[in-house]
Amino acid sequence: MFSKACEYGIRAAIFIASASLDGNRVGIKEIAKAIDSPEPFTAKILQILTREGLIQSAKGVGGGFEITETSMKIVTLADIVNAIDGNKIYEGCGLGLQACNEKKPCPIHNQFKEIRNNLKILLKQTSLHDMATGIYSGNAYLKI
Repeated sequence: MFSKACEYGIRAAIFIASASLDGNRVGIKEIAKAIDSPEPFTAKILQILTREGLIQSAKGVGGGFEITETSMKIVTLADIVNAIDGNKIYEGCGLGLQACNEKKPCPIHNQFKEIRNNLKILLKQTSLHDMATGIYSGNAYLKI
């Protein structure tokens, strides 16, 4: 459903937010290890998230990635998905057809449209803070 970059981006942002709840910045090596992502790929994803203002980075000794608690309450999973994958997830055909639409629907068009709409609602209503507190409290995990 999401691209691999988007999956890693969501996991990285959640990991960074969770560490930020403790007042810690985290580096690329630590992030990549925590989310099972190659370091160079993780770095590219973090550049996107930083450029979009979804996370912050600091260079030098004691540097790394972080997000303020105020920001993590505002940033939603939809923001991360849009930054990395755009809005194509909300528009695509469930069978991958190019010409699927209301006038020429595929066999699952109406059911998939409902699923896409529900996914959009979920992503827009779920903040990075919601996800990070689950990790921070031990009620949810990024790596099993």
